Amino acid sequence: MTDPVARDLSVDPADAALLDEYNQALTAATTPFTIPGHKGRTQLLGPVTAGDVPMYPGLDTIKVTHRRLQIAEQRAADLWGADWCRFSVGGSTHANQTLALAVGAPGDVVVATRAVHRSTLLGFVLAGLDPVWVHPEVDPVSGLPTGLPAERVEQALRDHPGAKAVFVVEPGYVGTRSDVRALAEVSHLAGVPLVVDQAWGAHLGFHPDLPEHALQAGADALITSAHKALPAYTQAAMVFARTQLLDRDRLERAFEATHTTSPAGAILASIDGCRSLLEQHGSALLGTAIELVTQARTRLAEVPGLDVLDGPAHEVDPTKLVVGLAATGATGPAIENDLIARGFPIELADRDTIVAIVTIADTADTVGPFVDALIASVERHRGTPRTVQAPPWLSGGAYAEAAMTPRAAFFAPHERVTAGQAVGRISAELIAPYPPGIPAIVPGELLTHEVLDALRAAAAAGVRVAYAADPTLQTVQVVAR
Repeated sequence: MTDPVARDLSVDPADAALLDEYNQALTAATTPFTIPGHKGRTQLLGPVTAGDVPMYPGLDTIKVTHRRLQIAEQRAADLWGADWCRFSVGGSTHANQTLALAVGAPGDVVVATRAVHRSTLLGFVLAGLDPVWVHPEVDPVSGLPTGLPAERVEQALRDHPGAKAVFVVEPGYVGTRSDVRALAEVSHLAGVPLVVDQAWGAHLGFHPDLPEHALQAGADALITSAHKALPAYTQAAMVFARTQLLDRDRLERAFEATHTTSPAGAILASIDGCRSLLEQHGSALLGTAIELVTQARTRLAEVPGLDVLDGPAHEVDPTKLVVGLAATGATGPAIENDLIARGFPIELADRDTIVAIVTIADTADTVGPFVDALIASVERHRGTPRTVQAPPWLSGGAYAEAAMTPRAAFFAPHERVTAGQAVGRISAELIAPYPPGIPAIVPGELLTHEVLDALRAAAAAGVRVAYAADPTLQTVQVVAR
């Protein structure tokens, strides 16, 4: 295998003006009388501020004399085949909320997968949209979602002919995929845009062994994080749209509505650099990542009891490394602790599943030792095989019934009651295991024994239950009577 680090696969400065300008700004002999307040000096806080160069002024003047960001965004739009593109320093969270604000008006209905990220759900709250949930299929062996059937989306659109858009997540957090072309077709037959949260798929479409990205498959909008699968700065994201079914001016207003007026130049420069890297060297870099994951899957699949998520590229992202533990008797948090002690922190560890992120920055020298450590830990913690337990966000989505819109419940007067008293009451809060941040409880849904039990079980197994006012789940916020 060719190590990409050993090859000249760096970004050409002439092809990434924002990145080039950022690197020059780090050594520029200036004495700014502008923000940020640290003035580029590290005497007060140390090196934490050393790389903080603002976009305005910094990579461009406050008056945007050079239009460097606009040029970079247009180059990204051209590469992804979009009419419109903006770079966000607020992650895919901001980008998801941009699309929620762009597609409709308060009171409008949208069709959405129940596996949306919390950022999209809160975008519906901000925009006043009323989601009609469509449930993904779940694999009974792994307990993981496998895809969103287009027939379910089509039926939801028939049942709600006034719907304004369809919101899906592709690929899902564990790398499983739906037929995006079919989802686009049923959306367009209903005359509405397909909005795809592709936060985990910025690399798709840039190697022949990878699935096409959502715009190539016919979607109308694509949100993606450049800091997940690509080597951008944390919080770096892009939002793309085609404007046949989406209004460009509304998109622009929606983006600016919740975007900072003081964006960090480092984040924006890194997005521009990632675009250039994909355009120049994407296929070579991604080929190495695919090969590394393929080899890791092969080794792990030989370990008795390990269930390694795999499948054709149109069903499972070839760069995703997801391992099921139930048949080994080992638990994710115990494995995670071992891996952290060895210097290998991982993305997710719940009771039955481990997710490890492999990107174009990895090599055989990083992935090989990680797999060794994972196998050793599984053997150390091997125990009695158990039945797979579905993630709590799937349990919540399967059992919940909406009694109010998320926005109405979010703003309604609320009270705190014990978990036992909360059953049958309307939730006023959003609760989600993190990662992945998919709501198990949505504001406006009736609380059930099933979802509360699933969340407690997850917490007992060492999973972080996030965003709850009471992380112990002894009490829950409900809409006041």
